[in-house]
Amino acid sequence: MVIISVENLQKSFGPRTILDKVTFGIESGEKVGIIGRNGTGKTTLVRMLMDLEPPDDGRIIRNNNAHIVYLGQKVELDETLSAIDAVLDDPSEVFQVVKEYEHALTAMTNDPTNMDVQNRVTEISERMDALGGWTLESDARSILLRMGIEDENQIVGTMSGGQQKRVSLSQALIRPCDLLILDEPTNHLDVDTVQWLEGYLASRSYSILLITHDRYFLDRVANVILEIHDGTIERHPGNYSSFLERRAHREELDAISEQKRKQMAKKELEWLRRGPKARTTKSKSRIDRAVALQTGKVVQEDEMEFDFQGSRLGRKIIEIENASKSFGDKQVIKDFTYFFPKGDRVGIVGPNGAGKSTLMNLCCGRLEPDGGSVEIGQTVKFAYYDQQSLELDDSMRVHKYIQEISNSIETSTGTVSASQMLDRFGFNKDRQQSIIKTLSGGERRRLYLLRTLLSKPNVIMLDEPTNDLDVDTLAELEDYLDTFPGVLLVVSHDRYFLDRTVDHLLVIGDDGHITEFPGNYSAYAEWKTEQAALEKKKVAKPQITAPVVVAAAPVKEKTKLTFKEKHEYETLEVRVAQLEARLPVIDKEMAEQASDFDALGVLMKERTDVQKELETSLERWMELAEHL
Repeated sequence: MVIISVENLQKSFGPRTILDKVTFGIESGEKVGIIGRNGTGKTTLVRMLMDLEPPDDGRIIRNNNAHIVYLGQKVELDETLSAIDAVLDDPSEVFQVVKEYEHALTAMTNDPTNMDVQNRVTEISERMDALGGWTLESDARSILLRMGIEDENQIVGTMSGGQQKRVSLSQALIRPCDLLILDEPTNHLDVDTVQWLEGYLASRSYSILLITHDRYFLDRVANVILEIHDGTIERHPGNYSSFLERRAHREELDAISEQKRKQMAKKELEWLRRGPKARTTKSKSRIDRAVALQTGKVVQEDEMEFDFQGSRLGRKIIEIENASKSFGDKQVIKDFTYFFPKGDRVGIVGPNGAGKSTLMNLCCGRLEPDGGSVEIGQTVKFAYYDQQSLELDDSMRVHKYIQEISNSIETSTGTVSASQMLDRFGFNKDRQQSIIKTLSGGERRRLYLLRTLLSKPNVIMLDEPTNDLDVDTLAELEDYLDTFPGVLLVVSHDRYFLDRTVDHLLVIGDDGHITEFPGNYSAYAEWKTEQAALEKKKVAKPQITAPVVVAAAPVKEKTKLTFKEKHEYETLEVRVAQLEARLPVIDKEMAEQASDFDALGVLMKERTDVQKELETSLERWMELAEHL
């Protein structure tokens, strides 16, 4: 079934064409990721699909029998409602019945002897049975909890912007639909929640259309990629990895074509210089062809290159000793000591609200510690890319904003003007004269990033840099950071970005203590899984009984296995292989049963038991292997 069909869609803003007669469709079961540089029209396209913005020309045909749920970047919730009521704020009958049940249950809790209230609860319970309301109620509570909303009765208006976004996402996830459209759903989520959402969406049977900068997320959820470029849309079957392979192949072919064009242009130029005596029609057409070959260009992605000179960094950089910071009764940072060496590349991770941005602000002197000290070296020059882009002046023109830093910029290959650097970053001559207020969210972030890096920093601090930046810009930034010789601090929920840019992590706990982990985020996630298994193992008895030797005095070390131990060793070898094969099967079943919380509970218990037995078996197997 085709859910949405787009034919010859066209959209412009002033002289700038965003979409030029594009045609595509979305069918049942497809999980479509939209990618493209900031400002190419990703959000504009989605808003047109939802009839929130009119196209200039073309048609959008929506299947009347298909139900579409849309979650944009702007939160639109009734701020007077509680979190649970906001999630259930839907006119359909089953949602209304669940809300009635919640309110009746609260009334009965407050007045347990009131027979009228008890009868009301019984009546609504019967309607809940008939409409399947129990599943909806369970899903609403479970998804809110997975989104980090621990108090479901908290009023939306008292929440932070990030909390409201998570409530809004919960609301979208529990609505029945044929197509779910999500614009940057991972913003304001911590890494663990992003991973859960990734598995949840991948296991859904309905269609999905999403805009995201998170490449791991895109790779594991999408099975179709729509690439917006120069006003066109190209459809690529497969996930993000498949798209990258196809694009690399296309660029390789383009490079070959460009080389052939240059060789032919050279031959034609030689012919022109020989000067044919007769200017026949045939000769003139050859002259025209030669000119076209010499001036022709292969259409490629706008080249963007992060290539800036930094400042010298002295021996003393940032020295933090026994630093603490509290806000009211909540201690965010507790007795933290760390000295940053040259070339340090640190990722800061922790749950939402743990104090990641607070630690960044302490490191650069924006915040003073309540106790302890933070000393910053005299040669340190910070570039701080924060979440709010505070330095943007909406009334300023794009070119002037960059020119304030410098009109000539030093790179490894020479000096370029501010206008040339802006052009490299996708701001052409016309766009450079635009008022910053007219830029898209992604363009604003890209412009702010350019200005941040142009300040010749030797310490770069990036607080959620992946929000609103397109994947190509992120790839260029990662390449630049690979060769950046100074100190790098990163706060990000983007696992791919953390894996690419940092060498070790500072992990902030709920109590304000900070521990250092040597390795990137993927290594940390694997370690966390192992630690959780070990914690469970502490209270469990061994699954396999091994021979026990009791001795009053030291005994001679055993050198050979008994017949019984050899048999045990061979049995364990087979059992370990079985257990290792079972774990990924359970993980797959858990993803498929993500919405069935009873089944999910059974599978989680089985996984814990299998992991526990595997660890015990491996330990005994390795012990026996030493004596073979």
